[in-house]
Amino acid sequence: MSNSETSIFDLSATLPGGESQPLDAYRGKVMLIVNTASKCGFTPQYKGLEQLHKDLGDEGLVVLGFPCNQFGSQEPGTNEEIAEFCELNFGVTFPLFDKIEVNGDNADPIFKLLKSRAPGVLGSESIKWNFTKFLVSRDGESVTRYASKTAPESMEADIRALL
Repeated sequence: MSNSETSIFDLSATLPGGESQPLDAYRGKVMLIVNTASKCGFTPQYKGLEQLHKDLGDEGLVVLGFPCNQFGSQEPGTNEEIAEFCELNFGVTFPLFDKIEVNGDNADPIFKLLKSRAPGVLGSESIKWNFTKFLVSRDGESVTRYASKTAPESMEADIRALL
């Protein structure tokens, strides 16, 4: 299947511990999918992401974090270390998945699909840095990309419009 035929709900992510999590479990929810890092200038965004998760989760938002070490080696830890860091420092309760790559030959299929559906500046599909955010509608058809510098709280109106 090409990316134009693949639905995000056809894909799965790996949870720490190796269990596969089909994204179909989130069908009917608005997904905010983020490539994260623990040692980045944008790392404090975990707080805003968690606040969105808490405030809008009952209305149908799910935040999904995908640690990535491709930008400045800012996510060097193991999956367990990453989860512990996020929980201790930012109280993160939204799902964090295994560390992945978002660019290149080994890019995770989820991010390949998101990048093709919502290219960045000048049509580039490449992700430029940590904390690039993709807002996916309940039906999985509409995908909007937000830059690393976009604060999670500034996205609330866009999220509410999809809820």
